[in-house]
Amino acid sequence: MSQLEKVYGVHAVEALLRHHPRRVKQLWLAEGRGDPRVQTLLGLAGESRVPVGNKDRRELDEWAEGVHQGVVAEVSPSQVWGEAMLDELLDRHEGAPLLLVLDGVTDPHNLGACLRTADAAGALAVIVPKDKSATLNATVRKVACGAAEVIPLVAVTNLARTLEKLQQKGLWVVGTAGEATQMIYEQDMTGPTVLVMGAEGKGMRRLTREHCDYLVKLPMAGSVSSLNVSVAAGVCLFEVVRQRGGRKS
Repeated sequence: MSQLEKVYGVHAVEALLRHHPRRVKQLWLAEGRGDPRVQTLLGLAGESRVPVGNKDRRELDEWAEGVHQGVVAEVSPSQVWGEAMLDELLDRHEGAPLLLVLDGVTDPHNLGACLRTADAAGALAVIVPKDKSATLNATVRKVACGAAEVIPLVAVTNLARTLEKLQQKGLWVVGTAGEATQMIYEQDMTGPTVLVMGAEGKGMRRLTREHCDYLVKLPMAGSVSSLNVSVAAGVCLFEVVRQRGGRKS
């Protein structure tokens, strides 16, 4: 059996038990914890016959890299999808799809926050390059608050080629860049849209930029030159939602 991963935090573990219970091999709870949120987890674990055990909180502290809330699950390895998943998602989707691309975002906290916001905005998937990108781990899942178990994370070998294929399918690629002349609020994103966010500091790579149909920027009135990538992604994604009348794509 492949080495199990540890997922921690109430939201992340509950999402796994609801959406992918077969992946959960063992649920561990801090000794003495029996509040309503834990009772919900126990109910879900019972429905899927997931074994439940108790451990000293200090032992859970050693397992988790962050705040585990007294809840840790041992699960089968993370699922990161390949490019074929995009074709499947687009083929069965009705309406104007929305995809989020993260080019070179290596911080797992930022990836987790982007997954959470992308799910909330109704994005079909989050796309990352296989190299120079954060991938699913316990930190990402904790920050994503369950979204990592719902929205597909698609890792592609050649991001520029993927953008070309999406354009051929009728999607418009909108990249964010500080030097753009057009504000995001001036860009029509009511149609099929791929929103591209670059890494903090470096921004999008050259080839990625060259494959964008449009470049847009956010207005910056203060002294800082840019926003955290997860914050900027949230602003841009919900501008798409606003333009579409509050409807998810």
